Amino acid sequence: MLTSISPLGERARGNRWAATATTYVVASALGGLTIGTALGAAGSSWRPSPVVPAVVCALAAAADAVHRLPTLHRQVDEDWLGRYRGWVYGAGYGYQLGLGVVTVMTSAATYAALALCLLSGSTLAGAAIGACFGLVRALPLLQLRHADTPDRLRSIAARLEQLAPAAARGTTAVLALSAVLLVASS
Repeated sequence: MLTSISPLGERARGNRWAATATTYVVASALGGLTIGTALGAAGSSWRPSPVVPAVVCALAAAADAVHRLPTLHRQVDEDWLGRYRGWVYGAGYGYQLGLGVVTVMTSAATYAALALCLLSGSTLAGAAIGACFGLVRALPLLQLRHADTPDRLRSIAARLEQLAPAAARGTTAVLALSAVLLVASS
């Protein structure tokens, strides 16, 4: 789905990639902000032990290192590409991605981020965590900024596919390091 929103694809649909990509990234951050705010507010009266967030990160790292967790097998509606203007589907796809729970979750990091919003014990902290999560989820789209020919699109898509295992290992490492830092700071 990611490669559908490329300069090549947007030009073919009569849209500007910069406008679609911008609304996608902003909407993803807003989706994360929305769910982070809700979860932060829900957890605002709960004060878990400072070790609990570390345990969440450690469990997520272990889950990603061992196998994939269950997920929804729902993707965004591809028909939107031909039905709506670029900024409309950019916003729709981005917002759903930022929410995290309504699209395919490829890492336990999604579960961890949502749990950390809840465990933050603060609406503001949950909002900040959620917005950062949504923004980071959208950034891979920017890798397509030079995909303005079929050959470039194929090349970039192949490169992203090659990098996927390293990105997964990096995510696991960040989760593990976060667990260590959270324990050390408590």
